[in-house]
Amino acid sequence: MSIRVYLVDDHRLFLAGVKSELAEEFRIVGASHDVDTAIEEIRGHQPEVVLIDVHMPEGGGIAVVEAVTETTPEVKFLALSVSDQAEDVIAMIRAGARGYVTKTIGPDELADAIRRVYAGDAVFSPRLAGFVLDSFAGAIPSDDDPELDQLTSREKDVLRLIARGFAYKQVARKLNISVKTVETHVSSVLRKLQLSNRHELARWASKRRIV
Repeated sequence: MSIRVYLVDDHRLFLAGVKSELAEEFRIVGASHDVDTAIEEIRGHQPEVVLIDVHMPEGGGIAVVEAVTETTPEVKFLALSVSDQAEDVIAMIRAGARGYVTKTIGPDELADAIRRVYAGDAVFSPRLAGFVLDSFAGAIPSDDDPELDQLTSREKDVLRLIARGFAYKQVARKLNISVKTVETHVSSVLRKLQLSNRHELARWASKRRIV
């Protein structure tokens, strides 16, 4: 029996190509190019493996993984991205993905990665495995962090969501606050931590394993 696979990528041409490559070996039960549709259809179709892009609008792959894992934890996720940045890899794994490979992967290797994730393995492109090992090798950091202690409880909530890749509108909806309030909190966090932008913020949070 073929493994039931669902595909998520906001680049439609790439999505069509992957679907074509995998259709002979797997049962493709659906595909989508936006976060909300992906969450709804994955819950409905109950695939065994979801192949998912990382960077998409409205929270990206992290938003999909977190939302589905809350209600359907048996679904396994394999991230497929152009990004090989440590913060992206670590954030996806912390969200619940079982593996992370880059879009330079060949069709046969991708098919093998899907089968391995289905079987319960953790799968990473060779260069990316080191990021995960480095991130999880040490002890959980102490709560006594002078820089983190500068932030209010609400600023910490906003920090975590922004670092996970959520858009301001998504953060506002999750925390039941206005987008303007989110912007104010982000500005305050950046100022207190002496950071320039949200990319630096993501790296800062990743290093402290609070993503």
